[in-house]
Amino acid sequence: MVRFKNRYVLCEVVSEEPRCRQCIEDRAVGHAVRDAVGRVHGDYGLGCVSVSFTVKYLNAYTGVVLLRCRKDACGLLCSALPFVRQLESRNQRYPCVLNTLHIGGTIRTCQKFLIQYNRRQMLLLLQNCTNEEDRQCIQKSLLSCSLTEEPSQSGDEEDDDGTETD
Repeated sequence: MVRFKNRYVLCEVVSEEPRCRQCIEDRAVGHAVRDAVGRVHGDYGLGCVSVSFTVKYLNAYTGVVLLRCRKDACGLLCSALPFVRQLESRNQRYPCVLNTLHIGGTIRTCQKFLIQYNRRQMLLLLQNCTNEEDRQCIQKSLLSCSLTEEPSQSGDEEDDDGTETD
């Protein structure tokens, strides 16, 4: 059996309109990318890219998108990404651009790149602060960010002594 190799394209949605990022959905991004590939490369390109094309990850707050395609169709996909000019979601069109950040062979390499990229962006943000008050405000907001676990609502919870409740 033959293993099909994939490539993962890490992109960033760049928009002047701030509400664009909160309104985008993975279906809208996938549809816009497929349309761009169809316009640029025709039916051949659309057929090659559509075989295993999926939107694997979308963070609406940061605008980060992870796309997966076959290795041999990665060039067609990447060459069509600059032609995505708008995303349509909930019957509204938002002008935006997809900025390609990284192309990797695994999701893990894309995650590692994204961590380093975010660190560099934070350092640039802190360096561009005009006064110490802005710097302290940014650092305080970063330190206040945390992930909280919501308590489970199921009836199979365990008591403090380790026994299940029925």
